[in-house]
Amino acid sequence: MLYRLLIICLLCITGTRPLSAQSTIVLFHTDYGDFKVMLYDFTPRHRDLFLQEIAKGAYHNALFNRVVKGFVVQGGEYDDDILAREKKSGQTEGRLAPEFDERAFHKIGALGAGRDDNPEKASFLRQIYFVAGSSCTEAQFDSMAVKYRKRFTPERRQHYLDHGGQPRLDGDYTVFGEVIEGLDVLLEISRLPVESSHHFPERQVKFRVEVL
Repeated sequence: MLYRLLIICLLCITGTRPLSAQSTIVLFHTDYGDFKVMLYDFTPRHRDLFLQEIAKGAYHNALFNRVVKGFVVQGGEYDDDILAREKKSGQTEGRLAPEFDERAFHKIGALGAGRDDNPEKASFLRQIYFVAGSSCTEAQFDSMAVKYRKRFTPERRQHYLDHGGQPRLDGDYTVFGEVIEGLDVLLEISRLPVESSHHFPERQVKFRVEVL
């Protein structure tokens, strides 16, 4: 019950319409502190896949391996490793079909599934990212919407203008959860110094995920 009240309070504070109670909370442990994430029941395939991979140990000693300030913090398997493995085997590994829902969008703290440029917009099986986000002016937002051919409800547009995020990713990458506690930890990680254009953190950032 305490988790449910916390979720509702946090969503009200951020100006987002409260979601109905979701059934799964997970805890990310990092060297910079811990943060809690709510998984959405309305993206069940991605929720279940993530829980299955946690149980298999895929996120027991994982890395946040791509950090882009004001954009995303990415973890799990790295793109180049997946594609190199596929090239070596001569076979494309499985992907998970996208799950798009109007309630799931790229607000700051959103949890999404990474992918390559496949036309189906299907997700990698063991790669995740969190939105670190950035703010923008009305003119910048409207220019982005035209450039990427995006349409937003007035409520969603206002949320992005008030709180920031990555609206250009909506409808292209599956969002299946969000940070509900410890967002400051995630944002601290998003500001770490990185190496060159690959955006590897200069110091490894390990994490593990626990189901509460």
